[in-house]
Amino acid sequence: MYGGEYRGKCPIESAEQITVINYIREICPNVIHPRNEGKRTYNQTTKQKAEGLTTGASDIIIPGKPAFVCELKRKDRTKSRVEPEQIDYLAASMELGAFSCIAYGHEAALEAFNEWLDLVNNCNNV
Repeated sequence: MYGGEYRGKCPIESAEQITVINYIREICPNVIHPRNEGKRTYNQTTKQKAEGLTTGASDIIIPGKPAFVCELKRKDRTKSRVEPEQIDYLAASMELGAFSCIAYGHEAALEAFNEWLDLVNNCNNV
């Protein structure tokens, strides 16, 4: 877990995601932001699951060795909730060797990303 100590006014999750994705795309253009959130009708959900929608997929996924898998939440963790499906997805990713984390706010997400980037760069230099 990265961040989570802050309490107070903070941006909504989508604003945090925009900040993080824009920064990361400058360094890693392969970043993936699955669009798994939002309300859907039964028919939309059925169609999207058939097309590959994965319940609980993390907000930021970067293929690599190891992959970077990050669930991004609001800076004040009392203002957002980690769903059981999200925890399951992170745990499954970690079991497969991914760098998996929950980050509260864009600063925490970028801290996790930079830690992962150091790990990947060190792995590539071995």
